[in-house]
Amino acid sequence: MNYEKPAEGILKTNDWGNSKAYKVSCSCGADGHDHDVWVEADEYDISVTIYTKVKSDWRVNRFRQIWDLLTKGYLEHSVDISLTKQQAFNYAYTLNEAVKDVERFQKENSKQP
Repeated sequence: MNYEKPAEGILKTNDWGNSKAYKVSCSCGADGHDHDVWVEADEYDISVTIYTKVKSDWRVNRFRQIWDLLTKGYLEHSVDISLTKQQAFNYAYTLNEAVKDVERFQKENSKQP
C-alpha cells in the first residue's frame, strides 16, 4: 500500500511550521465523526491533540448526564471514526510525517539566537 497525495480522508488545514492541523474524515460521510488533529512541537515535546464533536446520545437521560457532571466533574464519552484501509494508512503516514516536520522545524529554529 502506498501513501496517496492528495490523501484520501486527510486534509491539511493549516501549517505554521511548529504546528500542523488536519481534518480526518470518517468514511461513513457524517461530519460529526470527523476528527481535527493538531501536531505541535514546543521546546520539550511533540504533542498530538485530537478534537472531536461530542453529541449526547438521545436515548440517554440528559438530566442524568448533568447530574454526573455536577457530582463527578466529568462525563464519559467514546468517539469513533471509520476508516478505509487506505485512509488508515494515510492517517498513520500523515501523522508520522507531521511529527518529523514539526520536530525538524523546532530543531532548526532553536539554533537561531
